[in-house]
Amino acid sequence: MLKSFFSKIYAKQISKRVYQWAAKPIETQDKVFQNLILKAKNTAFGKDHQFENIKSYADFKSKVPVRDYEALKPYVERVKKGEKDVLWQGKPIYFAKTSGTTSGAKYIPITQESMPYQIAAAKEALLLYIAETGNADFVDGKMIFLQGSPEIDDTDFINTGRLSGIVAHYVPKYLQKNRMPTWNTNCIDDWETKINTIVEETVVEDMRLISGIPSWVQMYFEKLIEKEGKTVSEIFPKFNLFVYGGVNYEPYRQNMENLIGKKVDSIELFPASEGFFAYQDKQNKTNKKLGMLLLLHSGIFYEFIPADQFFEENPTRITIADVKLGVNYVMIISTNAGLWAYNIGDTVEFTSLKPFRIIVTGRIKHFISAFGEHVIAKEVENALQEAIEGTPIKINEFTVAPQVNSPEGELPYHEWFIEFDTTPENLIELAKKVDLVMQKQNSYYLDLLEGKILQTLKIRAVTKGGFKTYMKSVGKLGGQNKIPRLSNDRKIANKLMLQ
Repeated sequence: MLKSFFSKIYAKQISKRVYQWAAKPIETQDKVFQNLILKAKNTAFGKDHQFENIKSYADFKSKVPVRDYEALKPYVERVKKGEKDVLWQGKPIYFAKTSGTTSGAKYIPITQESMPYQIAAAKEALLLYIAETGNADFVDGKMIFLQGSPEIDDTDFINTGRLSGIVAHYVPKYLQKNRMPTWNTNCIDDWETKINTIVEETVVEDMRLISGIPSWVQMYFEKLIEKEGKTVSEIFPKFNLFVYGGVNYEPYRQNMENLIGKKVDSIELFPASEGFFAYQDKQNKTNKKLGMLLLLHSGIFYEFIPADQFFEENPTRITIADVKLGVNYVMIISTNAGLWAYNIGDTVEFTSLKPFRIIVTGRIKHFISAFGEHVIAKEVENALQEAIEGTPIKINEFTVAPQVNSPEGELPYHEWFIEFDTTPENLIELAKKVDLVMQKQNSYYLDLLEGKILQTLKIRAVTKGGFKTYMKSVGKLGGQNKIPRLSNDRKIANKLMLQ
């Protein structure tokens, strides 16, 4: 009771502080910008890009081009070898290791300056929820955070681990007794074993807040129900808050509420290894897209490029001062971890300019990430090419879509719609070959398979001329129009199935 009482007082203080900077967005971002340039001007990157001569945003744009991880990698490699003052002052305290999209793992620096913001953002989101709703009961009960292993690899110059595991080392002492699962359980590598152990640990506890990627939490709920024969709300009567991020919750919401047995409040977060960008600061009482508060004070300077211009030679590149509602933007960041004009690949849309709130609309490239797998076109193209190499199989066209709610009631999967020149006799065998290549290329996909969140992919043969018929039906037959290799929904898939 004491924790909830004092948390309400603290929540009001934090809420006031948050909306003070949110009310001065341009000034707040300008301070961040000037501080970033000042502190990094004597780094290798700062010297290479003449930071000492940058006095304005216009100067910055002229000297610092937009880049992705591949373009930044030469600097990262220098840091990995132990060199100081490369991208930011000194050396990072961690590398957050993530699966890369083009050349294996990515190593994203986390510095002494950036780490506190990674921790503070999630805490702020919870406190703003308390300030708005007055509901602080969850702080007196148990909270579960389904996440990666907290184990850190300290064999190199920079400690390395998954972001969620790194963050686990910074849980405040006053929450340690509330937090679940136990440290040893969090360190279990095998996901199915881990989930079963979490169920055993938590089923007898007073769980009130549950957090994680929806697909993983859904599996946890299913295991609970299988064990107890009750809904989640019957097992945990005081569970009233679900915190999530990473993927769109909407495809899961109905099923999750059925598993829970009632509606519960939810808070959406937008964290990444590169920074914590936004969180839901208001409960959505309408069906409008409320969005998440863009964190303008957290050591990150934001730029935006209209998504439909991104691949042009000189696309429009703007700050929050010039963004508009309803436009799909590629979000570009410069951070106190040493990322500069960095394209994280996410696209966002502003739902409010007072304060600045966003929704995540997807990725700038075609992708599938219905479960957090981050599959890109290059991976599916390589997988199919490798699987048919040395065989007489010829592919006319293909596209891939997620099957989230399987009509057969089985595990979700990726459905590959392929138009063959001549349909092979054994599509199941071909699917196995393609799937094995996908597993080798994408560790997120492999994790989902091993965790029994997904089953292996399925191939559906499209009738001859099927893609042509589809393109014609949407007015995109001929010209420069191409069928998307990947979709994160089933708009294309459903039309192909009707043929």
